[in-house]
Amino acid sequence: MTLATSTVSLITLGVISVCTIVRTDAHQAKSGWTYPPACCKAQGLVGDCQAIPARDISRGPRGFSVFLHEGDHHLVTKPHLFFIPYGDEIPSGDGRYHICLHPTENDVNCFFSPPDSS
Repeated sequence: MTLATSTVSLITLGVISVCTIVRTDAHQAKSGWTYPPACCKAQGLVGDCQAIPARDISRGPRGFSVFLHEGDHHLVTKPHLFFIPYGDEIPSGDGRYHICLHPTENDVNCFFSPPDSS
């Protein structure tokens, strides 16, 4: 391998490394929109925010009841029931329900709902 070839290889490796840096303050939903940094603590590539099934959500007179089952969110290991008052939800960027759990699976950091769901 020549010096020129080695230099090109190192430059290529550097470009690839820079292109694969992942932001640590937020991450994207599978649909492609980015969760707000204040909601997502970005625990690795999967983070603490995720879309959840619409069947987990019911609307009442004062807000959303969110009943998460094990497996509905990658952090959930047991059933949880959360109440989100109307006005505390954030419009979702893809028309689906999403929830951010932080610092543990017992704590809702942010809840996203389709814009027409309240």
